[in-house]
Amino acid sequence: MAQFRSGHVHIERTALNSADHSYDLNIEYEATQDPKEGRGIQFHMHGSIEGKTVDEKFFLPKDRVLPSFLMELSRRAQAQLAPPKKFETLSSPHKIYDAMFEDIRAKLDVKSGDSIKPEHLE
Repeated sequence: MAQFRSGHVHIERTALNSADHSYDLNIEYEATQDPKEGRGIQFHMHGSIEGKTVDEKFFLPKDRVLPSFLMELSRRAQAQLAPPKKFETLSSPHKIYDAMFEDIRAKLDVKSGDSIKPEHLE
C-alpha cells in the first residue's frame, strides 16, 4: 500500500517469504533553510522496518535532493535491516515517487539549469 499527499508519503509492505522484508513507513518532508547548505528539504522517515522502530531525520540541499532523495531514503532504510537481508530500493508504485518528485520540485521552485555546488558533485 502506498499513499501520497503533499509533504507526506506512506508506504507499507508485507514480506512475501523469509528472504523478503516488511515495512510500514511515513516519510514527511518540507522545504527549509539550512544555515550551512542553503535551501533544501528536511526529511523525517518514521515507522518500522522488520518490526524495528525507525525514526530518522535528515536534510538534503536543493541541488542534491531531486537526483538522490530515493537513494538516500533507501540507504537509511537498508541500514535498519540485519545482514544478510537487503533491498535495492523502497518498493512503491512508481507514480508515488513521481508525485513526490514533482512536489519537492514545486516546493523548492527547481528549474532546469539551476546551479549545483561543485562540492556536491564529489
